[in-house]
Amino acid sequence: MTELVTTRAALAAVLAGAPGRVGVVMTMGALHEGHASLMRAARKECDFVVATIFVNPLQFGPHEDLARYPRTMEEDRAIAGEQGVHVIFAPSVEEMYPGGEPGVTVHPGPLGSELEGAVRPGHFAGVLTVVLKLLHIIQPDAAYFGEKDYQQLTLIRQMVRDLSLDVEIVGIPTVREPDGLALSSRNRYLSAPQREQALALSRALRAGAAEHNPDAVLGKAREQLEGLSVDYLELRDPQLDEAKSGPARLLVAARVGTTRLIDNTAVELS
Repeated sequence: MTELVTTRAALAAVLAGAPGRVGVVMTMGALHEGHASLMRAARKECDFVVATIFVNPLQFGPHEDLARYPRTMEEDRAIAGEQGVHVIFAPSVEEMYPGGEPGVTVHPGPLGSELEGAVRPGHFAGVLTVVLKLLHIIQPDAAYFGEKDYQQLTLIRQMVRDLSLDVEIVGIPTVREPDGLALSSRNRYLSAPQREQALALSRALRAGAAEHNPDAVLGKAREQLEGLSVDYLELRDPQLDEAKSGPARLLVAARVGTTRLIDNTAVELS
């Protein structure tokens, strides 16, 4: 079974004997096939793979689901083992933030207050801070993140570039259920009727991606979201600046019952 360590010292001892190229997959646990796809990619390209499981309090707002976020360590350890992960680092909050909430965090810049950041103030400062800490602790050659959290992936790449970090950031395409629903640990909150409602997000993205004019992309996507509480539906370029012609990204966030879901897809504008 995949080795499980909970302290920096124990992880350092394991990594001291790690051969060759080291890859990391950072998660909050409640693993699913989306996480497994990241682990498989890391295992294919690296000699030694670390998975982290840490429900990071810094990235949750005061009224979000930190307390009820699913924690399924035994199942997670089995999934990681099936994918060939060598070690899981699952620190406590005290291990990651020994002095309490850090006074110095990573500022995500202007993009951090848009899209997800506009709805969840402070979220990306929490994300980037824990990602940077884990990169320093593990010192991997490559880190693997899913494209479902596209804004997060974009900001991590920008942080790595702007702070001159020596790590390759690898984006892996979103994994979906056969009916199109993007895999997410929060999908388990959905009742059967709510899950049917949630399919509107992927339908909206497919409808928008079939168009090539910006107004048509947004119009067709918006038609599929009627009846949902939509936080945003936006069309951006691949770096999440203003979309022009060529490759673009269509992003959506909506609430189904009390569950908030996000999704995105590539679009080609003409």
